[in-house]
Amino acid sequence: MSENVIIGILIILSGLFSLISSIKNWEFFFSHTRARFLVRILGRTGARIFYGLLGSALFLGGLLMACNIIRR
Repeated sequence: MSENVIIGILIILSGLFSLISSIKNWEFFFSHTRARFLVRILGRTGARIFYGLLGSALFLGGLLMACNIIRR
């Protein structure tokens, strides 16, 4: 496996984690120190939307990297 594929898979997994956390509204995710900052600024719903969009973008970018459409 090439380095791009491995990095792409890791980015896909982190994007899925962020996306699923926002969909499931996991308390442990949104009570983390860094997420609490966004919850304070955007509110819980706004933070969920932000992390959902971020997760989607990471997933798509990781998929493109794993398929060697974009390179590191």
